[in-house]
Amino acid sequence: MTPEASNYHNPVMLKECIDGLDIKPDGVYVDLTFGGGGHSKAILEKLKGGHLYAFDQDQDAKQNAQQIKNSSFTFIEGNFRYLKRYLKMYGVKAVDGILGDLGVSSHQIDDAERGFSTRFDAELDMRMDRSAAKTARQVINEYSQEELHRILGMYGEVRNAKTLAAAIVAARVNAEISTINDLKHILSRYAKRGKENKYYAQVFQAIRIEVNEELKALEEMLEQSSEVLTKGGRLVIMSYHSLEDRLVKNFIQKGKLAGEVEKDFYGNVIRPFEAVTRKPTTASDEEIKENNRARSAKLRIAEKL
Repeated sequence: MTPEASNYHNPVMLKECIDGLDIKPDGVYVDLTFGGGGHSKAILEKLKGGHLYAFDQDQDAKQNAQQIKNSSFTFIEGNFRYLKRYLKMYGVKAVDGILGDLGVSSHQIDDAERGFSTRFDAELDMRMDRSAAKTARQVINEYSQEELHRILGMYGEVRNAKTLAAAIVAARVNAEISTINDLKHILSRYAKRGKENKYYAQVFQAIRIEVNEELKALEEMLEQSSEVLTKGGRLVIMSYHSLEDRLVKNFIQKGKLAGEVEKDFYGNVIRPFEAVTRKPTTASDEEIKENNRARSAKLRIAEKL
C-alpha cells in the first residue's frame, strides 16, 4: 500500500538542490527521481509558463505523481537512463535543468517486502522497478563465484569479497538462499564483530546496484545530460556513496566517464560542464540529526558550457 507522498521520502538538502537549479519561471526542467515528489513540488512552485518532466520507475512513485494536478507537470514512468528517448517522445529537444537524487528512497527501504533493508526478513528482491526480471534472489543463487566476487568487491567494496563469494556458492548447494535472513546467516560468519551492520549494508548495496544496473544507468544518463541541457543549464546530482559520486565528479571535471581526457590546442580540458562548486555540498549537522540519510549525501552542481 502506498503511503502519503509526504511520508514517502524526506528530500535531503531540498533548498540547496532547488537553488542549484537556478530556476527560470518559463524554463523546462527534469526531475530524474520523482519518489514522493518533494523536489518536483518545489520546482513547480517556481515555474510560471515552464514545464517539469519527472521520471521514476517505481509504481508507488507513479501513484504519488497522480496526486499532482498541474498542467506544467508530466510524469514519465521509466528509468532515467532513457532520458533523451523519453524527452524526444514529448517533443522536448532541450532543457534548462536536470535534478537527480540518486539511491534508494526512504519508502523503499522501509517497505519490508521490497527486500532493500537488512532490518526486516523478506524475499530477496531489491528491484526498484518491480516489473523487471532480475531479482536479488537470482543474483545470489545463479551468478557464478567469479561474478559474485566481482560485484561484491566492485560495488560493495567488501574486504573479503572472494571468501564471501565462495561461501555463498557453497551454501546454495544444499538449499536456495531465498530470504534476507538466509543471506544474513551466511554473512554473519564473515563480518567483523561489532561491525555486522556495516558489512551487511556493503553486501546489500553491491547486490542492489547489480540488480538495478544503477551505475550503468547513471553513466548513460550523464552522457545524455550534456546533449539535452542548454548552454547555461544546470546539472544537479546528489549521491550517497563513493561509486556514484566518483562517476559524477569525473564526468563534470573531465567530460568523460573513462579514458584519456581530451584537450584543446592550448591544453584546456574539453568538457561539456563547469563545476559551480569546487567541492560537493554536504548536509548541515542540524539536517543530519533530523534525517540520518543526509549523513552520506554529496551534492554536485555543474553548468553546461
